[in-house]
Amino acid sequence: MTALLFTLLLFAGSLAAGLLGALTGLGGGVVLVPLLTLVFHVDIRYAIGASLVSVIATSSGAAAAYVREGYSSVRIGMLLEIATTIGAVFGAFLATRIHTQVLAIIFGLVLIYSAYLSWQQARHPVPDLRKGSPWSSKLKLSGQYPGPDGKPQKYEVENIPGGATMMFGAGTLSGLLGIGSGAVKVLAMDRVMKVPFKVSTTTSNFMIGVTAAASAGIYLHRGFIDPGLAFPVMLGVLCGSLVGARYLVKANVSLLRNIFTWVILALGVEMIANGAMNKL
Repeated sequence: MTALLFTLLLFAGSLAAGLLGALTGLGGGVVLVPLLTLVFHVDIRYAIGASLVSVIATSSGAAAAYVREGYSSVRIGMLLEIATTIGAVFGAFLATRIHTQVLAIIFGLVLIYSAYLSWQQARHPVPDLRKGSPWSSKLKLSGQYPGPDGKPQKYEVENIPGGATMMFGAGTLSGLLGIGSGAVKVLAMDRVMKVPFKVSTTTSNFMIGVTAAASAGIYLHRGFIDPGLAFPVMLGVLCGSLVGARYLVKANVSLLRNIFTWVILALGVEMIANGAMNKL
């Protein structure tokens, strides 16, 4: 395979990963690492380094568009990022003390169960009985986003402590296993805090970049970011995320839930398989 063909294939794969990451709020990294290691046979350390750079590109490209369109909630993102960051530090502390094989299997089971819940909600929507929260008003977390007809749709945020607890768990798992926690972030906002799905996915994209930036600095310092690999990957993911941001504005929420469900189901199976074979 020539260098040009390899670069073009990297760009095409990264484009698809960025599109999927922008639509689901997972970030393209969850697709890129398996793609680079299994298909292109890239060393996993360099694959993770390129993935982290691409996640920053996804967050920067998609989040900017989402903020401009009025979908992302910067207040919710910054508040929950505190819990995620603390969890990531705690997870890094525990990384040398708990076997990741067991944690990977547990996390995979949680993702599969989460996929089941998302699948159930897509087919049997829960009536909108939001009552808001006193803390939501004090912290000014409730807001509005453009509806399908262009009219602003207001929403109230509930159960902030529960959402922050899930974010702490997401950060802990991320620090322990070295994986992205976009799926847990979306579920925390959508299922626990009752944030509308489009706001959850767009805010997750905003949050992912903040976490990835710190990790990318460590990988850059250790020499695991190859510019020749990271550049086409980053460019492909950035283009894909911008296309995804344009499509999400008009996308059907039920379709997005189905995509989200199948993606986290696949991630759950992958986590269990990797844990069972002790590949983490």
